[in-house]
Amino acid sequence: MIEHLQAIVHAHAVVVSAAILLIAYVFIALEKIPKVTIALIGAAITILLGLVSQTKLLDGAIDPHYFINFVDFNVIFLLVSMMIIVSIATRSGMFNWVANQLLKLTKGHPVGVLIVLGLFTAVVSAFLDNVTTVILIMPVTFFIADKLDINPVPYLLTEIFASNIGGTATLIGDPPNIIIGSAAGLSFMDFVKELTPIIAVIMVVVLFILWLFFRKDLHTTPEKMDAVANLDNSKTITDYPLMIRSGIVLLLVILGFVLHDVTHIETCVTAMLGASFLLLFEKPKDILCDVEWNTIFFFIGLFIIIGGLEASGGIALMAKWILKVTEGSQSATAMIILWASGFISGIIDNIPYTATMTPMLLEIRNVMGAEYTLPLWWCLSLGACLGGNMTIIGAAANVIVSETSAHHGHPIAFMRFLKYGFCIMFVSLFLSSIYIWLRFLH
Repeated sequence: MIEHLQAIVHAHAVVVSAAILLIAYVFIALEKIPKVTIALIGAAITILLGLVSQTKLLDGAIDPHYFINFVDFNVIFLLVSMMIIVSIATRSGMFNWVANQLLKLTKGHPVGVLIVLGLFTAVVSAFLDNVTTVILIMPVTFFIADKLDINPVPYLLTEIFASNIGGTATLIGDPPNIIIGSAAGLSFMDFVKELTPIIAVIMVVVLFILWLFFRKDLHTTPEKMDAVANLDNSKTITDYPLMIRSGIVLLLVILGFVLHDVTHIETCVTAMLGASFLLLFEKPKDILCDVEWNTIFFFIGLFIIIGGLEASGGIALMAKWILKVTEGSQSATAMIILWASGFISGIIDNIPYTATMTPMLLEIRNVMGAEYTLPLWWCLSLGACLGGNMTIIGAAANVIVSETSAHHGHPIAFMRFLKYGFCIMFVSLFLSSIYIWLRFLH
């Protein structure tokens, strides 16, 4: 019976695989069922229906449609390793110490605090995942807002926008970039060279806009400013040996990323070396509990679902359709990918979107060449990452901050977030469009 069903599915492989992906998207957007569950169910159905192969060998050779072939383990191991490194480093209190020191430099001025929190969040998000960054900075934010007797929402919104913008700047800053870098063969320094300058410009402009939005709320008394200026930061570091050890490893790992073009050691291997060294001094079972396994298995399931669409030829059809619509124009294709990625990623999770678009861009590269496709990768990265600022559900960091804010008695309404988020996203994509045009297309 299974063989008969698989024969029917094989005859309509593109339709069936596209339907599985579309249904998975719908359930992910509805958020009624955990997205990891949806991804794994979709992956299991994809394999069961024969859209990808269950067995490794075919006539004595490796089957190109073997389902494991579609799982990008560069992405998986890089994510797991960085989660381990960050988990261990966080336990020392080093990140909170740096944040407190920076806040003391503002002398407690509310506008200065807004700028410092935004810049700190952006810079840290370039090297740590956005969720970890906002979880680290939120307790400091509520403490500062309480000391200044100011509503924390302007600061929290700034941190959300800054985390999504800053995460766009590097290969490891946001999961979509990890997917893109692995698929396109782009190194850590490629991202720094091409994206960090425009992200720095966007961040400065966004901070100015946020000051315009919130300037009437950023007032307090000199006495309360003194309380922040004189913060006691002496007890923030809880484990000095751990801080030194994890700080050195984190710097060496980032240096390994930077030197990838010289050493030719993959980023996932560099991260694995750092993570495994730090685990020598820890109880692995305690640290591995902090790894976001839901995210990891979500990636694995998603890769298999998209692998079904790729194996069926559906991805190739999508690529041909885009090239037909744009009549092969590189500029038109780039702008469509940038702006469509921004709006779509503001509504649905940018991880499945990026994972779907990546093989399509690879297909476009096969047809049009690497030079034609290069700016399209940066458009996908900028659109997918910056688009997450549009709505309160646009990125995981948005959801976590909004839920925590509500728990502290400061709910952030969907429409209020949209009012600010849409403006920030539009300005970010507009500046990105100018950059892409000047850098690659004119």
